[in-house]
Amino acid sequence: MPVFKTPFPGYSVRFSPFFEGRILAATAQNFGILGNGRLHVLELLPSSPVITELASFETADAIYDCCWSESHDTLAVAAVADGSIKLFDYSLPATSNPVRSFNEHSREAHSVDWNPVRRDSFLSASWDDTVKLWTLDRPTSVRTFVEHSYCVYAAIWCPRHADVFASCSGDRTVKVWDVRDPGSSLTLPAHDHEILSCDWNKYDASILATGSVDKTVRVWDVRAPRAPMAELAGHGYAVRRVRFSPHKESVLLTCSYDMTVRLWDFRKEDAELGRYPHHTEFAVGVDESVLVEGLFASTGWDALVYVWQHGSDPRAGLS
Repeated sequence: MPVFKTPFPGYSVRFSPFFEGRILAATAQNFGILGNGRLHVLELLPSSPVITELASFETADAIYDCCWSESHDTLAVAAVADGSIKLFDYSLPATSNPVRSFNEHSREAHSVDWNPVRRDSFLSASWDDTVKLWTLDRPTSVRTFVEHSYCVYAAIWCPRHADVFASCSGDRTVKVWDVRDPGSSLTLPAHDHEILSCDWNKYDASILATGSVDKTVRVWDVRAPRAPMAELAGHGYAVRRVRFSPHKESVLLTCSYDMTVRLWDFRKEDAELGRYPHHTEFAVGVDESVLVEGLFASTGWDALVYVWQHGSDPRAGLS
């Protein structure tokens, strides 16, 4: 199956919501500790087993996350280690990019997510303990959300509600917010260790998943948050990223510092549907295409971007 070697270790990978084979990959030199970052726009052609690079953009600091615009098919946003949020347009030459840089976070920016409902705004989460809301027509943030007491690792929009998002933090909580309200509507002590990732169910606005340093994934109903609906155990180290499937209500993808990507159905007693041990370093980015069911991508500190179909071996055909 197709694989692309990036110059720097990978941190995040996202399928385009507009083009079946277009992929965004965020990378960081020296494992994100010190050095440059690079954002890659990649293309997987249906008739070819090869991933080609359409464009790449270098930043002075590591890129920890990326996401596509939901309103413009050539725009993408990157979360950068210097705290900036940078907007790129790959239809323009590298010398014209980034087209915008938002510089408000006082520490590393760790997550970005574009609103899939309203499509006019995006969130950033930072190690400065805050989440910020941005729109393209304003040079400064619309609002800053301040409640977490430690690094915020992710802030993710609810795909069923234009104003609701969740954030997860090293303070071991997940918070649910409505941008129209002054404070969070729910604080959930979801794990006893840091929570590195969260994601909303794509079909039920009350269900979200969390991934933690405690090696588990927990699925929650925010209407009854006293205990998780499900706990998915199997990863050997911290769960780095959690992604609900855009195609099946109860299915989710995870990746971990144990170097594996796993596929789960949280409603099944034997929940683990698939295990992909193709990375040789920490697996830190994973996604499923919204346009092609069962088409997965992952990246990791081995500086490889894999794309494969569910049920196949991501390493098949590699020499």
